[in-house]
Amino acid sequence: MLLHIVARGRIGRSPEAELVDRYLKRIVWPTKVSELPDTGGKIPLVGEQTKRILLDEKGETLSSTQFAQKLERWRDDGVREARFMIGAADGFDDAARDEADLLFSFGRATWPHLLARAMLAEQLFRATSILANHPYHREG
Repeated sequence: MLLHIVARGRIGRSPEAELVDRYLKRIVWPTKVSELPDTGGKIPLVGEQTKRILLDEKGETLSSTQFAQKLERWRDDGVREARFMIGAADGFDDAARDEADLLFSFGRATWPHLLARAMLAEQLFRATSILANHPYHREG
């Protein structure tokens, strides 16, 4: 299953970009990052068997293990792509939220786009590590 991050805004060459790269390079599952301008731009086509996950402060907070279990279930159900959307400064409108398969939150605090992207990359690595029984994640 492809883990695809679609993010508004450019990360450029920054410490956050280094973190994103560091974690994505460790993931053994296929990964992809698509960047869009803050407004407009062409969103990559959504294929069949794609789950759309919006990072949203109004979303569900999941433990790392719960997040891993969700990815595992989708993978085992034949989902081809888990697409993680990071919105612009104003987030997502109600229509986008309604179309999402999951609204996912890193808590009720508002996070800068670049940190949210790095946190998502780390959680994707952690989730795939959990599923591979790798010792990176320590429960408790």
